[in-house]
Amino acid sequence: MREYLNLLRTNPNYRNLWLGSVISQLGDWFNLLASAEIITDLTSNGVAISYLFLARFLPLFLFSPLAGVLADRFSRKKILIFSDVLRALTVLGFLYVRSSQQIWLFYVLTVMQFLLSALFTPARTAVLANIVAQEDLVTANALDSLTWSTMLALGAFLGGLVAAAFGAETAFVLDSLTFLVSAWCISRIVLPVVDRSLNLPQTGWLDFIDGFRYLWHEPFILAIALVKAAGSLVWGGVNVLEITFAEQVFSLDGSALAHGLRIEDGGTATLGLIYMISGLGTGLGPIFMRRWLGDRKQRILLGISIGFVFLFTGILLLASAMSLPSYLAGTLVRTVGSGTVWVFSAALLQMLVPDRFRGRVFAFEFAALTLTQSISTFFAGYGQDIWGLRQTTAVLGFLGLGVTLVWMVLYRRLRPFVAESSPPLPQTLD
Repeated sequence: MREYLNLLRTNPNYRNLWLGSVISQLGDWFNLLASAEIITDLTSNGVAISYLFLARFLPLFLFSPLAGVLADRFSRKKILIFSDVLRALTVLGFLYVRSSQQIWLFYVLTVMQFLLSALFTPARTAVLANIVAQEDLVTANALDSLTWSTMLALGAFLGGLVAAAFGAETAFVLDSLTFLVSAWCISRIVLPVVDRSLNLPQTGWLDFIDGFRYLWHEPFILAIALVKAAGSLVWGGVNVLEITFAEQVFSLDGSALAHGLRIEDGGTATLGLIYMISGLGTGLGPIFMRRWLGDRKQRILLGISIGFVFLFTGILLLASAMSLPSYLAGTLVRTVGSGTVWVFSAALLQMLVPDRFRGRVFAFEFAALTLTQSISTFFAGYGQDIWGLRQTTAVLGFLGLGVTLVWMVLYRRLRPFVAESSPPLPQTLD
């Protein structure tokens, strides 16, 4: 852990970016738990839960291409602050959702929130390479993953308690405050002076086509940019199924006590526990993989392969779990895989993509990710209503096996591109 602490100590820009993530991600999990509670209280079918995730994912897919252009043209710092402030105002709107007749407002506000997230995410991912030296990119991405997962574990646990004991309204207010604190932290970052108006010809939002042209001429970069999309085709649906598992199969005793508070919703508490284990897997998995494999590009590529194996194995364990401890064990295996796939693919892109294309490449990656996640989510919502929870989970597990086999074929072809002795990758359009 010494190198992670050293990065925080010696790089104040990254430290401020990291602190903003710590605070806002804590609120994000409060928000998700509160949203899940509202959905299950106002409706009673799996499709409604799918709509929650679709309202989160589809805006990311639709708006990400334009968001990537903005991240390459304008100040990334200002984009991050603008997004955080508007998200703080948007989540307060959830306080007005009181009945099933207002569920439309819940979905509209969710779409607005994640349109702003689509603006925020590519800019943040791109700015990381502006403030962190290339030799520290794997360290920074691993620390980001650990932060995300730690906040998932802590935020899910605390969010479950807050939502169950004090209600969803408190969780939404806290989430709004975290966005404001994040904006303040980001305002303290000092970025290198870059005239981004020179990055792109003045042709408006269609400039994102230049990013696609770059990817078309760089098939290796394109393959890495699609890694998360391939993984989310599998893990996206699990996000829906685990809510129903928590509410209907492994719900904790509603009379359980936590810090002297009576928890009336055992399903929310179980979901918080599942998210806590997910946090441990996604956070610690990439760190241990990095310690084992190292930072060389070929070893990072190998780590992605291992991550896919863990991913589909964990999902098959979920399908066969007959108790909460066995379900949590499958969750740990699954999230070690997804965390490794996420961190290692992001680090490779940050190392290899030139700055002038970075925002658009990460926007493309994010759009592809959210598209496949939406497909998987939609499938899982209908699948659990038609075939049942375990059968749908098993289908996703075997789909993960198929994705892993396809990746293994690609892996053998991609290895020569990242050989340490090979010349730098050509940047055709740079």
